[in-house]
Amino acid sequence: MENIQNLPIDIQTNKLLDWLLDRRHCSVKWQSAVKTIREKINAAIQDMPENEEIKQLLSGSYIHYFHCLRIVEILKGTEASSKNIFGRYSSQRMKDWQEIVSLYEADNVYLAEVASLLIRNVSYEGPALKKQLAKAQQLQQELSRREVECQSSAAELRERYYAACRQYGISGDSVARELQALVKDLPAVLEEVGRDAAKLEETIKLYTAFTHFLCDWSEPVLPLLTFVQKRGHATFYEWRTGTAPSSVERPSMGETSPETLSEDAIDWGNFGKAEGNSVVDAGITDWGISLEPTTEDAATGAIDWGDTEGAPIEIEIVDIGTDCPEGVARGEDALGVLENSQSRSQFIDELMELEAFLTQRIVEMGEEGDVVSMSQFQLAPSVIQNQTHQHVQEMLSGVQDLLGRLTSLRMQHLFMIQASPRYVERVSDMLRQKLKQADILVLKASTMVEKRQEALEEQSRLEPRVDLLALRTRELQKLIEADISKRYHNRPVNLMGVNV
Repeated sequence: MENIQNLPIDIQTNKLLDWLLDRRHCSVKWQSAVKTIREKINAAIQDMPENEEIKQLLSGSYIHYFHCLRIVEILKGTEASSKNIFGRYSSQRMKDWQEIVSLYEADNVYLAEVASLLIRNVSYEGPALKKQLAKAQQLQQELSRREVECQSSAAELRERYYAACRQYGISGDSVARELQALVKDLPAVLEEVGRDAAKLEETIKLYTAFTHFLCDWSEPVLPLLTFVQKRGHATFYEWRTGTAPSSVERPSMGETSPETLSEDAIDWGNFGKAEGNSVVDAGITDWGISLEPTTEDAATGAIDWGDTEGAPIEIEIVDIGTDCPEGVARGEDALGVLENSQSRSQFIDELMELEAFLTQRIVEMGEEGDVVSMSQFQLAPSVIQNQTHQHVQEMLSGVQDLLGRLTSLRMQHLFMIQASPRYVERVSDMLRQKLKQADILVLKASTMVEKRQEALEEQSRLEPRVDLLALRTRELQKLIEADISKRYHNRPVNLMGVNV
């Protein structure tokens, strides 16, 4: 008997009500009895004395049997004056609450109710609150991550904006005006390239001698490059006719505006699939610039910015005033050979031809240690035989310098701007769009901050509720365990799985 007395009674909390009903501690009709009791409680709480503890008991919590017992104890103090000579209370308040306690104790209705309340706290209320709390915490983390992403993307877009501006050679304060201003520097830059082309005399002679030595070549070698090397950045008229013009009437930027610049004259080609500075067709240089078309541009059909496979890039300037006196250079004739798109493309092609020759020659000179190679060039002109590997490398560097200066990204943009003011508008819109997207992301990041603050406030509201529910659940657990223990000669009772 002593051993049984010390054995604990372990009950799974979610099975507690079934356990009480199976052992006939409570009636299966307990719910209908509780309904009657709840109605009496709701009526009784309408008339309660001013008491701080009673206020706490009635404030927002579910009033159960053990609360009612405490209320009766408090009323014994507040209603003491209503006792009659028989020691009974004449106060209606006391009578109401004593009746409620009696109804609770009939068939142990209170035990079934608090058991049901405990199960609900453990199985439903607790998990639901915890889920809400976890959701609020997870939402804060997600919003924080998205806020950082928005800020990072906004900073990246702004950096891309300023990086693009640096490529164009502008600060980005006023894109359109700065781009237009760049074109003013273009003639001076091309004049300098034309002057530096004079240094290619020896290189051109080497290539010419090599070509004539290896094959019977009757055509002129590098004609435009030779012309610029001798005459500098002369007009296209002089290159075309062979004589210098008596007067030059250069076209202004207005004369190459969209009104006078034929829309069909500009074929922007396949910028997206260009490879460096390679020649794609008919000696025209592919600049490798990718322009993103917009819906608005597609609708107007103003300029085909190009997605066609293998299309050549031609930037033509309409010949202004073709009927002009002899010796007068107008329109495209008045442009320098490096300004005119056709002759500039030829000039770049010839530079690339010269670059390819010198590169190959350097490779061959490194392999000419054998007798066959030495004998092959015994009859070659002295200009070929007297070259050293280092000197040819210096020649190559000079050619590549000129080529790089003409085909740099900045120069490509300058040529585009000179060809069409619409290009300026398009670039301005493209750059402004980056800043606009950055501003939108900054605004979105601020929205993330507001939502995260709301989620934090929700967490602050939920945490006290979770703590309070856990406290009340532990109190109920102890009360139920003590009540059941009395029914089994004070054997230890453990309600298992009470976790809130």
